[in-house]
Amino acid sequence: MAYNLKNKLVVAISSRALFDLEEENKIFEEQGENAYYEYQLKKQDEIIKKGTAYRLVDNLLKLNKLFDEKQVEVIILSKNNASLSLRIMKSIHHYGLDIERSGWTSGEDISKYLKAFEVDLFLSADEKDVKNAIKAGVAAAKILPSHYSDKNTDEVRIAFDGDAVLFSEESEKIYKEKGLEAFIKHEIQNRDNPLNKGPFAKLLLTISNIQKKLKNPPIRTALITARSAPTDERVIKTLNIWGVRVDEAFFLGGSEKAKILEAFGADIFFDDQDVHLNPASKVVPSAKVLS
Repeated sequence: MAYNLKNKLVVAISSRALFDLEEENKIFEEQGENAYYEYQLKKQDEIIKKGTAYRLVDNLLKLNKLFDEKQVEVIILSKNNASLSLRIMKSIHHYGLDIERSGWTSGEDISKYLKAFEVDLFLSADEKDVKNAIKAGVAAAKILPSHYSDKNTDEVRIAFDGDAVLFSEESEKIYKEKGLEAFIKHEIQNRDNPLNKGPFAKLLLTISNIQKKLKNPPIRTALITARSAPTDERVIKTLNIWGVRVDEAFFLGGSEKAKILEAFGADIFFDDQDVHLNPASKVVPSAKVLS
């Protein structure tokens, strides 16, 4: 019987999001494909340093030790040629990551394979690949360059922005087009109407289902939003209607998110705005949710 990826949290990730391959990518961009391949083949026996999303992946995979059946699957999807996969897989084995599945497309669009792998989340450092994944209907985010931290933690810690991430961008559009006063008025008038689901709502629901299977789950989620009272009411009611919990919630009224994220110790932070992501990526691994 074929192995079933349904009813699991399936994360597909590019090799450049998992490992620090910025030097290699620079060679590709400045010297071309042939120089890139020659460099990679020359380095194929060298272990690659951990990248921005490594800690998230490592901590997610540790969750499987708490279950009889795996709850999390991580898949490497790369536009590299399979001949270059040896260095990636050697590094995965070196670090002890339980990653069994991979795909190597030699430059072909990755996104058409995401649904085939039942992917819930796709992480890549390539903006075009992320946009293609979004068009394919998969939650995807662009990993931002960040210094890897070997911070020891016994929990997976994931932080989300609200509008245009967990929730639709309907309310955020009102704010951008008509201003704060119109936004507040709209949210008060609709406080009993749940917000529509955004691109990362399904991911939060999947994580919540894993949490419900354990008495003291080593996974914490946080909502960190620029909203404040009285617009927080609609958000809280929406989450209650969805039947999902967030472990921590911060309504910051437009103040900086970076210090809160650092205190929370996020393994990853998902947001759609550079004004929040630029300072956040200096203290925690961060990823941009593209519209």
